[in-house]
Amino acid sequence: MGIVRTTQSRRFQLEEFCQSLQTTKLTSYNYNKREQHPTWREIHENFDHEKLVCVTSGVSYLGLAIVNRLLNRGYSVRIAVDNQEELEKLREMNFNRVSAVTAKMTDVNSLFEAFNGCRGVFHTSAFIDPAGVSGYTKYLGELEMKASENVMKACAMTDSVRKCVFTSSLLACIWRNDAPQDFPNVVDHNSWTEESICIDKKLWFALGKTMAEKAAWRIAEESDVRLVTICPGLITGPEFYRKSPTPSTAYMKGAQDMYRMGLLATVDVSRVAEAHICVYEAMNSTACGRYLCFDRVIEREVEVVDIATQMGLQTQRIASTALNELTPRIKLCNEKLSRLMSRQSRCY
Repeated sequence: MGIVRTTQSRRFQLEEFCQSLQTTKLTSYNYNKREQHPTWREIHENFDHEKLVCVTSGVSYLGLAIVNRLLNRGYSVRIAVDNQEELEKLREMNFNRVSAVTAKMTDVNSLFEAFNGCRGVFHTSAFIDPAGVSGYTKYLGELEMKASENVMKACAMTDSVRKCVFTSSLLACIWRNDAPQDFPNVVDHNSWTEESICIDKKLWFALGKTMAEKAAWRIAEESDVRLVTICPGLITGPEFYRKSPTPSTAYMKGAQDMYRMGLLATVDVSRVAEAHICVYEAMNSTACGRYLCFDRVIEREVEVVDIATQMGLQTQRIASTALNELTPRIKLCNEKLSRLMSRQSRCY
């Protein structure tokens, strides 16, 4: 999947995934009183290929939430994993409507084989370097951009994939190099982060997400694949920091500036997963372009303390500088997604 993470973290996420499916009646395999378990080929051949989609990084914190919601909506899910150990573990479980394949984000042909036969792709992968100070380096941003290009090229190579939902980040929208008096009053789906300020401030996670999303749009414009991008804030939820520590830490680089300007926003993982499914199902009609996804803007000290406590950070890491009259206060606007999800009430 293109994710660089520790073996312990990898195994933890995989175990979480399998346990989740085991406790969900809808997604556990129905053996129909057969004496023997069905083979992997038998399960795959019984999929409804009209509702077969592929999820990259499907055993990550966000990927797991998306997979479960897809299954609950009646989809069959092919999970792209990056090593044989994960592949065999998933195959041992024999879950209904879930298959797994190995795919390298650096190899277009590998991705083509993973996507071929699917009707849509949910690209949620991120590159995480546990050795990095923030968990994310400039080099990983470049890798993520290349992976983004490969994913879109692989989608276009298939005869089946016509839709891709791409997980970007709110960080790809908020960083601007304007003087305070010139800063926009609203950040919405039309807003783009300026790469130069990310480089100046060493905001590598924001830079990587921005470059990756722009690369995806470039390839989409040259192909027949329809693309929509979701730009979530800091993804939270039950034990989010324990289950997804490095991307959470990387996201918070620059948190002081985000807080001062009113741009530090969070979103529950379930909301992000719902947004992905809603957008995907509306892509044949109204859904298009980019969607900002957040459910809370951090504006009060008590909220800062809450986030800092959950992440094991000192409050000063987020709100060490007092607000002043020269600090621009920006409104984050997610009305585009809110309107779509209110119409697509079946997604909740």
